[in-house]
Amino acid sequence: MAFSRDIKIAPSILAADFANFGAECRAIEAEGADWVHVDVMDGHFVPNLTFGPAMCAALRPHIKGVMDVHLMIAPVDPYIDAFADAGADILTAHVEAGPHIHRTLQAIRAAGVKAGLALNPGTPASAAAPVLDLIDLVCVMTVNPGFGGQKFIESQLATIAELRAMIGDRPIHIEVDGGVDRNTAPRVAAAGADALVAGSAVFKGGSVSNSAPYGENIRMIRATAQASLPEVA
Repeated sequence: MAFSRDIKIAPSILAADFANFGAECRAIEAEGADWVHVDVMDGHFVPNLTFGPAMCAALRPHIKGVMDVHLMIAPVDPYIDAFADAGADILTAHVEAGPHIHRTLQAIRAAGVKAGLALNPGTPASAAAPVLDLIDLVCVMTVNPGFGGQKFIESQLATIAELRAMIGDRPIHIEVDGGVDRNTAPRVAAAGADALVAGSAVFKGGSVSNSAPYGENIRMIRATAQASLPEVA
């Protein structure tokens, strides 16, 4: 998993066919997805229940590339090893989920996994400053976490830009999660994001038996995002 600031599209399987997750993962990768984003929700930290370590372990054989696991749970620490053992490449924890985010990020790295930090819309970019040297990714929530299909929160563009300036030349991805589609993708990319989580915008119009629309959607999101970036001489 070499570091690159190239635009990466990470479809969220929360928008996939729940009865065909393995096939859906294979389909989106075949259609050009860079990462597969798995939203883990506990019904406590966020108002929804989704997947646990067993689901991640079941998905792992169907994912050739990066399994990007977003832990919207509290507490986080007791489950880090289980998700690492399940095959996660990236584990992202929320700064708001507990009192010891530094310890949590240390534990994720100690488990041999890339460490991500997520920020809710009400959390300032400055919350990431003390732990920049412990993270490989910062995830900016552009909706309130818990459900897919929400409207993009405009104020988060300033958060993305502030993080990009703060990160400088550190090898840290800026991921955006929530309301990403062909209209918002160029704006988040221009602000500094390089990893774009998209759910319904990827899966709409397609299915396991008709996956071509997945590819069309992925290519459109990537193209609009890349078009917003300055040309490199």
